[in-house]
Amino acid sequence: MATQAIVKTTCPRDCYDACGIIVKMASDGAVSVVGDPNHDMSRGKLCGKCSIAYNGVWRSKTDRLTTPLKRVGPKGSGQFDEVSWYDAISEIAQRLHSIIATDGGQAILQTHYTGTCSLIAGLFPLRFFNRIGATEVDPDTVCNKAGHVALQLAFGESTRGFDPRTVSSSKCVLIWGANPSASAPHVHEHWVARSGVPTIVVDPIRHATAEAADIHLQLFPGTDAALAFAMLAVIKSARKLDRDFLARHCIGWDDIEPQLDACTLSWAEATTGVPAALIEKAALLYADGPSLLWMGQGFQRQTFGGNAMRSVGLLPPATGNIGKLGAGFLYLNGWDARGVDGGYLSASHLNADPQSVSHMDLAARLESGETKALFTWNNNIAASSPEQARLRQALRREDLLQVTVDLFQTDTADYADFVLPAASFLEFDDVVMSYFTHSVSAQVAALPPLGDALPNQEIFRRLAAAMGLTDPELHETDDVIIETILSQARPGLDFKTLAAAGTMYVPEDPNVQFASHDYRTPSGKIEMTGTQFVEAGLPSAPAPLSERRPALGEYRMLSPASEWLMNSSYANDGKIARRLQMCEAWLNPSDAETIGVKSGNRLQVSSKTGSIELSVGISSAVPAGVLLAPKGQWPKASASGANINVLNPGEKADLAQSCAVHSINVTLAKSQIAT
Repeated sequence: MATQAIVKTTCPRDCYDACGIIVKMASDGAVSVVGDPNHDMSRGKLCGKCSIAYNGVWRSKTDRLTTPLKRVGPKGSGQFDEVSWYDAISEIAQRLHSIIATDGGQAILQTHYTGTCSLIAGLFPLRFFNRIGATEVDPDTVCNKAGHVALQLAFGESTRGFDPRTVSSSKCVLIWGANPSASAPHVHEHWVARSGVPTIVVDPIRHATAEAADIHLQLFPGTDAALAFAMLAVIKSARKLDRDFLARHCIGWDDIEPQLDACTLSWAEATTGVPAALIEKAALLYADGPSLLWMGQGFQRQTFGGNAMRSVGLLPPATGNIGKLGAGFLYLNGWDARGVDGGYLSASHLNADPQSVSHMDLAARLESGETKALFTWNNNIAASSPEQARLRQALRREDLLQVTVDLFQTDTADYADFVLPAASFLEFDDVVMSYFTHSVSAQVAALPPLGDALPNQEIFRRLAAAMGLTDPELHETDDVIIETILSQARPGLDFKTLAAAGTMYVPEDPNVQFASHDYRTPSGKIEMTGTQFVEAGLPSAPAPLSERRPALGEYRMLSPASEWLMNSSYANDGKIARRLQMCEAWLNPSDAETIGVKSGNRLQVSSKTGSIELSVGISSAVPAGVLLAPKGQWPKASASGANINVLNPGEKADLAQSCAVHSINVTLAKSQIAT
């Protein structure tokens, strides 16, 4: 195609990569979205799922929502009439006024997450909800809340991680419970694989990153704390504990060390399923350092998720792998680590008494009638939240005002009274901050919004105006917010300069995590034990706990991210949907033989809350006793009208009312009809 114009922008999706994008527009109107060849992450190509979606359904005038809709049929039927923005906003505002006057703002529930991770579109709507006193469904409880809180209690924060650029000074990279090959394919290819640093991967699944690692510790799900304690015991026995660091910078080690004597290699192998020799080899490699520890979100989605995160988090301080070049840990790198004030972005000061509920309690909350209105934006709860059947029944309440903001007519949107069309990231300016690198990137509008679609922030500005809310925070323009964000992150930086560069780093030079040992805890030290843990519902000290193995005839189900989806995003693209339907779950060959299924057969999967039929593949990458069934498909695209969350009972981890989705046990049977 003859290129007429090129726009450089950034992908703001829920991914570690934050890739640079080039949008090419031809004189004949054709558009091509490709990776920026000059961006140090994308290096000229997008990951497979983004390349398909951004050149497919993302720009489809028939698939995208282009005008506001008002429900005319039963909830869940997907029957709507088109209405004007004025009529939709006016009626929503009128009904919200009535609810607030009668029941108060807390009767309005709002749920959101990472449908876009750009700063304004992802956070500005919170200004509106803070102003009216709405109740938030805590977004992190469906994903990574236990890990955040565990690290905050121990280190004072969870979003100031290592700078990946310091890997050149490392002698070991330990990746625990993350799968970059699926959730960060560019990091997998350009950072993990090409760093030249010995890599250890801890994961139940032998995915591509684990396959390429120098050491793969393939533990059984739910045994992470036991493995961490076993590694600490090896390190102690080899006299590689950094006792000077522990004495100067830590509180509570004396309550942990006595537990190590029982954590022998033979015990660890029997508990975790990892060969003793590999545990020993990995522990010594990590201890020698300097070493980087990447703590993924997957392993804290278990019954003992908080304890697991605390236990793994002992490794850096126990070995002195903090506060020096080439060492440190990463959970997520947040905007606060780049100087951006999240309170400013969300106008948190507008809500003096913020209320929240866990995603694990969402279905029950909606059933109770206590909630009179529900806003869903940047997420798809009918696909992604637990207790799927119960939740969808609760969404059928005729007395519940539901407003959904989205790019597409999702399962959640089918239950809405009003569906408001959102613009995609290709259609407005914003700022993107990777949660892996210490970068700041420009999201530049490359295309006009489809139809009458609007950015999230403009939708809520209009709603605030219709409700007569005059607070300046609710009407601040994108240009002013962008200017403020950039001045906080890098004084003197303007959007034009950032857009020309695409991506910049804050700071410019590689940064050492906790270089000044400025731990933001009450003591100013790393607090491994203490009353704060007890107050949060945990024992004072972490322990080498492991989950009970599934009973005879049961299997542990893991439902991580699919390599073809971004949570539930992209599942409605035809090309991706066909890939997903080829195989929906995987079993170890020995389990497949026991059940009597072959690759391509249909498998009936059941839990105490539901049942679903899935096409099954056979893979030795999955350990015996485990079913691997990636999340994210749209329920309405399935013949059963459900996805993997129909099996999720919404049970909570040991901390922060977070999810324990990787602790679900299921029964398996060959379907009566095989493919």
